Amino acid sequence: MTHILDRDDFIARGAVRVRAALSEGEVQAIEAALADAPAGAAGVRLTSNPALRERLGPSTAPGAVAAAALDVSAFPVRAVLFDKGSENNWGLGWHQDRTIVVKERRDAAGFGPWSVKAGMQHVAPPFEILGAMATMRIHLDPVDEDNAPLLVLPGSHRMGRLSEADVKLVAEQTPVRTCLAERGDIWIYSTPIVHASRPATKPSRRRVLQVDFATGALPDGLEWLGV
Repeated sequence: MTHILDRDDFIARGAVRVRAALSEGEVQAIEAALADAPAGAAGVRLTSNPALRERLGPSTAPGAVAAAALDVSAFPVRAVLFDKGSENNWGLGWHQDRTIVVKERRDAAGFGPWSVKAGMQHVAPPFEILGAMATMRIHLDPVDEDNAPLLVLPGSHRMGRLSEADVKLVAEQTPVRTCLAERGDIWIYSTPIVHASRPATKPSRRRVLQVDFATGALPDGLEWLGV
């Protein structure tokens, strides 16, 4: 198991691969924690899962990688399981992640619009909150060029909140980084980075546990929902 992470690269380009971040036993422990999640789903939002939360804490490999990227101890605030395969092969255009998940809606300066997804309260926070977060992709299956790797635009995380027109322009002007992975690898990126995913050209099962990490409390009585 290795937690080597070039933080200067993370700061500059916004996305870093950590090879063999998890041992086979650690991957299997995460799989066990996900045993009740629906298979073959485009995106299953996960919460109230103590077994999974335990596998993402500060003393774990994912927790260590998040702390290395953010330069401070971090905690998981949202988890989504993506299970792509021949029966469920989707694509997603260039975009920024713009929302967080909180326990309940409260009036707070700079927060909004609000929405509910899978029964969970989502809200777009001020950009500085997103900019202080990291999003981790824990690979439970290999991902090659043909199996819908994540695509990112290096440096786009430092451009602030972008309009759809600006996202399109940045995508036209920025060289794409393709995030290939082996089972047990971690990709970690600055949460606001512009990213996309195409449908697989040769689909095989591609499970990715995506986890957002934060480092501090929210203002005005808002609370992270957590994992």
